[in-house]
Amino acid sequence: MKHSYFFTGFPGFIAARLIKEMIKNDTDFLQANLLVLPAFAEKAKQDAEAIEKEMGIPFGSLRILTGDITKPGLGIEENEFLEEITHVFHLAAIYDLAVPKDVAYLVNVEGTRNVNEWVRRLKNLKRYIYFSTAYVAGTREGLLLETELIRPPAFKNYYEETKYEAEKLVEGLKSEVPVTIIRPGIVKGHSVTGETVKFDGPYFILNTLRAMRFLPVIPYIGRSASKINLVPIDYIIQSVAYLSLYGPAEGKTYHLTDPHPYTATEIYEMFAVEMYGKKPKGTIPLPLCKACLSLAPMRKFLHTEKETIDYFTWKGDFDASQAIADLATAKIACPDFKEGVPAMVRFYKENQDHAHYQVAIK
Repeated sequence: MKHSYFFTGFPGFIAARLIKEMIKNDTDFLQANLLVLPAFAEKAKQDAEAIEKEMGIPFGSLRILTGDITKPGLGIEENEFLEEITHVFHLAAIYDLAVPKDVAYLVNVEGTRNVNEWVRRLKNLKRYIYFSTAYVAGTREGLLLETELIRPPAFKNYYEETKYEAEKLVEGLKSEVPVTIIRPGIVKGHSVTGETVKFDGPYFILNTLRAMRFLPVIPYIGRSASKINLVPIDYIIQSVAYLSLYGPAEGKTYHLTDPHPYTATEIYEMFAVEMYGKKPKGTIPLPLCKACLSLAPMRKFLHTEKETIDYFTWKGDFDASQAIADLATAKIACPDFKEGVPAMVRFYKENQDHAHYQVAIK
C-alpha cells in the first residue's frame, strides 16, 4: 500500500521541511493531506505548490484541508480519504513559553485529544508520530530517561505543563495505535545555513546581546553550570523522517537532544564572541536579570521573555540512548552545537531588523 500522510502544523517551519524530507526518503510516498487553519489556507496552498514544484511531484500531491484541532473531528467536513491515511504527524501546538494557561490547554491538550480520537478511526494506520518536547520533565532534574513519563513537582511554564498532559494522552494510545513520540530539545536553525523562521528560544540571548551593544563592556548574565539543550532543525528533520518509517521505532519515545550540550554560560560566551569578537566581562546576577525581565518595558527593550531565565538555573540531563542507537543504523547524529554558532549568528545578523522574525513580547 502506498503511503498517504496527514499533517497538523502546516505551514510551520518543522512541518514544511519534514514533508520534503519524507518525500525524498519514502519510495512509497503517494500524497500528503495538510490540515490548515482557515486563516492560513492561502499561504499553505502557495507553500504546498512550491514544495510540489521543488520536489518534482505531481500537482495536487499535497492536499490542503481547512480545519482546526481544537474542534471535534478536527473541523474537517470531508472524510472520504480516511481509508488512505497511513502516517499521521501531529505537530500543531502553541510553543510560546509565555503562553496563557487557557490557550495552552485548548490547543496543546484538547487539540491533541481531538487528534487522538480522529486517529482511532484510521483503519490503515502504520504510524502516529507525535511531537512532544524533552521539557515535559518540568522541574525534575538529574538524569531524565526516554522510557519514563513522570509528572514533575512543578513546571516552569504552561507550555511544559500542557505538553506533558498532551503526551500523557498519546502515551495512553500505545496499546491501540502504532505510536512514536518525539521529544526534541530546544530547536534552533539549520546547523549549516543558520536558517530559521523566528527568533525565539536561544535567539532571545542574541536579542539581549544586541540590546546591550551600546555598553563599553558586555556582561555575563549570571554564571550558570546548567546545560541548555539546543538541537538544529536539520537533525530533527532527518531523525523524524527516518524513525517514522523505521519498524523498531513503533511504541518508542525518543529524546532528540544533544548528547553533549553546553552550559548556559558557555553558549552565552560563544554568542558574544561571535557577535562582537570578545568575551563578556563582569556579571549581572540572575535574580536581578529575572527581576528586570518582570518589567514589560525591560522585556521589550531586550526583546526577551522572562521565562528564558528559568532555563539558566535548571539542571537536567536528557538520556538519549534509544535515539542514538536507532539513528546510528542510518548514521544520523546530532551535530556539535559549537560548530553551528557562526552560521546561527550570521543568519541572525542578516535578519535582525526584519520584523517578521521577531516574536511579540508582552
